[in-house]
Amino acid sequence: MTAIQAIFIRGYEERSSPKAHTVYNIDIQASVRSWQMWRRYSEFDDLHSELCKSFGPPPAPLPPKHTFSILRSHSDPKLLEERKVGLEAYLRAILSAKDDKWRESHAFKEFLGVPLTRAGAALASAGPSALPRHFTPASWLDEHSELQARLRDVWADINKRDALSGQGDVSSAHKSNVAAKAKLAGVLSRIGTLGKGLQELGMAGMNEGEIQRRTDMVARLQDDCERLGKVVSIARQPSRIPGGGGVLGKVPASETSREALLGAQTAKPPRRVFGAPLQETEATRPLDDAGLLGTQQVQIQEQDDQLDQLTTILRRQRQLGEAINNEIVQQIEMLDDLNSEVDRVGGKMQNAQRTMKRL
Repeated sequence: MTAIQAIFIRGYEERSSPKAHTVYNIDIQASVRSWQMWRRYSEFDDLHSELCKSFGPPPAPLPPKHTFSILRSHSDPKLLEERKVGLEAYLRAILSAKDDKWRESHAFKEFLGVPLTRAGAALASAGPSALPRHFTPASWLDEHSELQARLRDVWADINKRDALSGQGDVSSAHKSNVAAKAKLAGVLSRIGTLGKGLQELGMAGMNEGEIQRRTDMVARLQDDCERLGKVVSIARQPSRIPGGGGVLGKVPASETSREALLGAQTAKPPRRVFGAPLQETEATRPLDDAGLLGTQQVQIQEQDDQLDQLTTILRRQRQLGEAINNEIVQQIEMLDDLNSEVDRVGGKMQNAQRTMKRL
């Protein structure tokens, strides 16, 4: 972690988008460089809640909210100045505390925009056993994007493995396959952490629609991992047929093997017959029996993967339909309650009008 020497809040600024709010200019000075961050009071409050939940109350209290002066606090210089001083004291107390658990936390570093060192980044990518993650809505999306990038790297290793297999470089193809497996295992562990973080965000107050959307995002990652796991496990093995020194499904059988299998007196080119003559294709013509079997197994596996993916999509569509139906039922109930309330208020108004007429 970059060694922070001092923290100052230089001032504040009123902003109107998306709605009127105040942001505070935090000046962070480190041993090598310095930078600035703009944070709202609500972000300070989120940081304080996260630190209290993970490590206990920080050494200084967070300035309280102005409960009875919400409208006035956006334009009252005295209140804004008091809050600025209090926020600066809050950050400085964490920075100078004897116990470093607050300032070394991931939430505090992320709040100040502190860059991780290479070792810290490796620790963060090692999974939940190495570094506990406490997500914010933004950091959760960043982690999801990083996992998608990792899966693309796994696909790149698989394509490299297949290319090397086609060239007959079995050793390098095996290394690429091992690298793909290692990366995939790391992604699987981090997907579990992502799911737990989503549960924490739900408990923190994230709305049900966003929770459902992000749950679908996690499910898609899991589906991709499952598909990649099957592809990685179907690593091409060297042919076991005598005389075949190539890779399964790529190198045709030698003429000696064909003659030993079909007989030397065969006048016509050898062809496979399973009950009836079948027409050779460009894909199957150079393959021996083992290669044909391997190709068929790969195609069957791809079809199974497509069916699994279609099943997952249909399951999600059903969940979305049920969620929409539940929402419509709730809206209908609310409209019925509103209609009843309107009728009740209308009856009271009629009674009031009759009383007024009598008066």
